[in-house]
Amino acid sequence: MSRVVILISGRGSNMASLLAAAESGALRATVVGVIANRPDAQGLLTAAARGVPTRVVDHRSFAEREEFDSALAEAIETFSPDLVVLAGFMRILGAAFVRRFAGRLINIHPSLLPAFPGLHTHLRALSEGVRIHGCTVHFVTADLDHGPVIIQAAVPVIDGDDEALLAARVLAQEHVIYPQAVRWFAEGRLRLQDGRVLLEAPPAGAGVLIAPQPDPCPRC
Repeated sequence: MSRVVILISGRGSNMASLLAAAESGALRATVVGVIANRPDAQGLLTAAARGVPTRVVDHRSFAEREEFDSALAEAIETFSPDLVVLAGFMRILGAAFVRRFAGRLINIHPSLLPAFPGLHTHLRALSEGVRIHGCTVHFVTADLDHGPVIIQAAVPVIDGDDEALLAARVLAQEHVIYPQAVRWFAEGRLRLQDGRVLLEAPPAGAGVLIAPQPDPCPRC
């Protein structure tokens, strides 16, 4: 069974969804460790309460990013993971770190990449007036939030939404697609070819998401 290490910085809601999927058997993988870059990360308590070993590699203890990356990598390697999962990990990782874990390092981002990379995605989506927003699981590369896409989920942007309402709608879908992506990896159904993800999965349905919904055809 695949061994997974999760990196967090805060409450770890996506971490919690992954742990729940692992406990139910749906993840087809074992979470062998959780590492935070902040000692006060609430997710550490959640992981420990479920019997998952935890570590802290405090980025504030290192003068240079490369030193932090090296210490973090060494902490990860103590768990001998097959996959490293970023779940609300709020540190930019350097190119050397990314190369070390290339092809086994994934992230979830709260937008439909390549739209809205970086921070404040929900506020930016509302400001731009998009009608469809969502989330993306992708392999991590040295280019921030631009790695090969594994899976995405889209939600409608509803008139009257504020940042909190839209974020909650997206987060519910994050908790669906992240465990799915990890399961595909654990089952050996994901591979990279020429910078793109090839996935052995059932063929997608023919449904189309349109938001807002169009009026019914008067002649249909």
